[in-house]
Amino acid sequence: MNGTLTHPAYAVVVPTLARDTLADCLAALAAAHGPRPDEIVLVDDRGEPEPGALEHALAVLGDLRPRTTVLTSGGRGPAAARNTGLRAVTAPWVAFLDDDVQVGPHWCDQLSEDLAEADEDTAAVQGVIAVPLPGERRPTDWERGTAGLAGARWITADMAYRTDALAQVGGFDERFRRAFREDADLALRVLDAGWRIRQGRRTTRHPVRPADRWVSLRAQRGNADDALMLRLHGPGWWQRAVAPRGRIRGHLAVTAAGVAACALAAAGRPRPAALAALGWAAGTAEFARSRILPGPRTRDEVTTMAVTSVLIPPAATWHWLSGRWRHRAAPAWREVAP
Repeated sequence: MNGTLTHPAYAVVVPTLARDTLADCLAALAAAHGPRPDEIVLVDDRGEPEPGALEHALAVLGDLRPRTTVLTSGGRGPAAARNTGLRAVTAPWVAFLDDDVQVGPHWCDQLSEDLAEADEDTAAVQGVIAVPLPGERRPTDWERGTAGLAGARWITADMAYRTDALAQVGGFDERFRRAFREDADLALRVLDAGWRIRQGRRTTRHPVRPADRWVSLRAQRGNADDALMLRLHGPGWWQRAVAPRGRIRGHLAVTAAGVAACALAAAGRPRPAALAALGWAAGTAEFARSRILPGPRTRDEVTTMAVTSVLIPPAATWHWLSGRWRHRAAPAWREVAP
């Protein structure tokens, strides 16, 4: 490290649902070499926190425990939890970590170097995310989705922001209730305010969490957040955020074909109903195939992909349309910018 660099003070904010991964997250932070965080704020975002549920995780912090504050945010989602932590810190930089990541052994050194090298117009420095995948087989659909975090831009799994920049744009938008798009929304607002965001060198490990077979179906709720992003940042936000657009247009078409097949059959028009049903079946089969082929192709994985590929298009359509309706009056963020 360049000895002429000064090391800015920084805080660490970790929103949590008190998952089993939290202790590993905090243990890795406590073990990392380099300048220590001035403050650590752990924000419990469960709706009804259980007394003492975080004690085991806090115990692994060692000499960092006296610097650690535990707050609650009432189960309002990670954006609100991060804002709660942000309001409690006084350091000029705040590093946000998710509670299921593990920072590298030299993370504190590398973070300090990242911050010291930041120009005055740099609002944030992103960490490098590494997602370990099984080497003995092809990754599952869920594992491939998690692996996408390694190439995602501006994710708050490990992102350090200037507190002044966050104050200027009003912090995270708490209408984003899931861990999805709240980071991209914040980054776009920060960039629009004239700041820069750059990639740092520190590395953080993001293991794949265990998940049941319905996790991909629950993930379709994120389509409502995409609808909010459309209202806030316009139709070009996908390109600006370098975010994959996903299959929402295909899901809309497949769902429309299925609805049309049912409606036409009920109206006594068998031939058009059959054509619409064929379109639905072809679209569903193509979607399932695209998810099955890259995976391990075990019986359980194939069954999960087949069933969820039928259910995902209507679920995605529902969440997209409900999000468009719910956020129909949301103004573009520049119209309400401070």
